[in-house]
Amino acid sequence: MRALRFHSYGDPADVLRLEETTPPQPGPGQIRIAVEACGLTPADWAICSGIHTGDLPRGIGLEVAGTVDSLGPGVTGVKIGDPVFGPAVYTGPSAGAADKALLNVWFPRPAGLGAIEAAALPMAVETAYRGIAALGDVSGRTVLVSGAGTTIGIAAAQIARRLGARVIASAGRTYAGLLRDAGAEVVAYGEGLGGRVTTLAGGPVDLVFDSAPAGTMPELLTTVTDPAHIVTMTDFAALKNLGVRSTDMNLRYDVLGEYAELAAQGGFTIPIAATYPLENWREPLAVSRSGQARGKHLLIP
Repeated sequence: MRALRFHSYGDPADVLRLEETTPPQPGPGQIRIAVEACGLTPADWAICSGIHTGDLPRGIGLEVAGTVDSLGPGVTGVKIGDPVFGPAVYTGPSAGAADKALLNVWFPRPAGLGAIEAAALPMAVETAYRGIAALGDVSGRTVLVSGAGTTIGIAAAQIARRLGARVIASAGRTYAGLLRDAGAEVVAYGEGLGGRVTTLAGGPVDLVFDSAPAGTMPELLTTVTDPAHIVTMTDFAALKNLGVRSTDMNLRYDVLGEYAELAAQGGFTIPIAATYPLENWREPLAVSRSGQARGKHLLIP
C-alpha cells in the first residue's frame, strides 16, 4: 500500500515521502479500514517536527473515514465492509494518510454522511467539545468564540449554541454567514475586538473559548472580568503568565457519533475547503502553513 510518512524529524516539506509499505495488521480491539478520506490538521506537521517522538518511520493523518477491511482479535459489533470514521492510530509506521489505516476508536458513518464530510469531524469536534466543556455549564451564558473562522472555532460555536449558550463569534467574512446561520452573532476579528464584543454583549461576556492564532489575548482579556473565564487552545504563553485556562487531556471522542448524526441531518457542519489526491499532499501542506486554510483540507487515497 501507499503511505505518507517520514524517517527523520524535521520540516514536513523536507522529511515526508509517499512510499510503498506493508499494510498494518490490526491488533486486539482494532480495526483496519480502506481509507476513503483523510483529514489534515496542523498537528500533522507538528508530529513531523517531533512533538511526539517514537519509533521511526512514522505516518501522518489523524482522522479518517473508509470501509472496514480487517478485524483485530476481540472486535465485535462491526463487520467487513461497514462504513466507519474516527481518529486514526498514528504511533506506528503509517497513519491515516495511506491506503489502509488502523483505528482503536471508530463510529458508524450515518446514511447521508459522505466519507469526506465524516473525515472532517474527529479532530475539530473532539477539540472544540473538550474546550467548551472546560468552560463549565454554558447554558444561558454569553460565550465568545475567538477564532471562529477556524475549523475548531466553527465547531465550538455550533457546540456552544447546541448547549444553550448565546454565542458571539469573532471571524472574517469567509464563514460569517455559516456562523450566523448556526445562531451565532458575528464580530470582525482584529484590532478593537474587545470593544466590539463588549458593545454587542452589553458588557463583559461570561466565558471565552479561544482558538485564534496567538496574539489576540490582550483583546480577549478586555472582554471578561477574570482571566480564568478564558479557555485557550492556542496561546500557551498566556497559560503560563496571565491566568487563563486550558483543557484537560481527557479526549472526548465519545461525542463523535452524536455529531455525525447531526451532520448527516444537516444540523452540524465542518466546511470543506478542498480535497487532493494522496500524491498531491504538498498542496494542502503549503495552504495550511500559509495561514489561509479557510476550512478543512483532505487527502483522498
